[in-house]
Amino acid sequence: MPDPVRLELRHPGGTTPIRVGAGALAASLDDLGGWLEGRAVFLVTTPRVAALHGDALEPLLARAARRARIEVEEGEAAKGLATATRLWEEMLAGGGKRDSRVVAFGGGSVCDLAGFAAGAFLRGVEVAHVPTTLLAQVDAAIGGKTGVNLPGAKNAVGLFHHPSMVVCDTSLLATLEAAEVRSGLLECVKMAIVLDADLLAVLERDLERLLAADPETLAPVVASAAAAKIAVVELDPSEAGPRKVLNFGHTLGHALEAVLAAGSPDPAAPPPAPPSAPPLRHGEAVGYGMLFALRLAERRGRAPEAAARARRLIARFELPPLPAVEPEALLAAMRRDKKARESGIAWVLPGRPGEAALDERFDEAEIAAELRDFLAATGA
Repeated sequence: MPDPVRLELRHPGGTTPIRVGAGALAASLDDLGGWLEGRAVFLVTTPRVAALHGDALEPLLARAARRARIEVEEGEAAKGLATATRLWEEMLAGGGKRDSRVVAFGGGSVCDLAGFAAGAFLRGVEVAHVPTTLLAQVDAAIGGKTGVNLPGAKNAVGLFHHPSMVVCDTSLLATLEAAEVRSGLLECVKMAIVLDADLLAVLERDLERLLAADPETLAPVVASAAAAKIAVVELDPSEAGPRKVLNFGHTLGHALEAVLAAGSPDPAAPPPAPPSAPPLRHGEAVGYGMLFALRLAERRGRAPEAAARARRLIARFELPPLPAVEPEALLAAMRRDKKARESGIAWVLPGRPGEAALDERFDEAEIAAELRDFLAATGA
């Protein structure tokens, strides 16, 4: 395997070094270990990640003066204000100071939660991300966006707090379930469609090997997806303009996650799936969101051949069936989404490969009609 790739993300607060590839943790012993040297370190992780990969982090944590492991729930269940409050209380009780360190060691939810907790604690302590899922390595760990959920609204409370460093060790991905690999690759598809035509071609060519988590095939894709995100974040650190293209597929995707997580109001209905087995993983929900946005793009006459190409690629992922969901509930969730504005819901619509239009507006009645047709076509 080639040596890990070194990337950098420049932002108003400084520069975040990002190392990507197999063996990235071992290669970061001097940089990350030096950052931890002599400090109080709060490791935010989950029991599963700690059991699977805790030994890989041990040589780095050994450099700390003292450390505390704070375990949180798996998945989106961890991303609540109650969990964030518990983190703050444990950090305070553990003697946390402004120059203490936080390490996020887990998937996207752990990165979102730990980054938010670090950014707010004592008005900001430094955090490093060591993402252990493909989704987190290409998206959540990079860019400084943090957040927790409110009932019915994903990432409704958050802030920008860039990590001091990010270590994406792709050898950690070997333990992922196939569905988690698929979820992360769908985020790569998102970035390829709106930012990187070359990456799109690689995904089309190598998808079977990528879905099988072939390490030699995954590592350069993770690096390319990370580089694509870095480029747009540097142009727009606070998501005021060009960075909004990264919301492609997320308007409906986040609504699906919020509505499905809330469960059915019918007391006779079966209970919702437990957090460890969500009805749709994040990337899968974004996959459906991308398909819906492609439908809207075609209504605007935007690059129909490119839209058909994107749909063919997404079809190869064989998304799980979309659970039954009411369109009115999805519309209400989209109105509450953090991306919505006073002027209404904005949509990111792809055009030619590697390009997208920002903030396309549709009449809500038109969206409602399209959504009903879309759900009927998917069998939901």
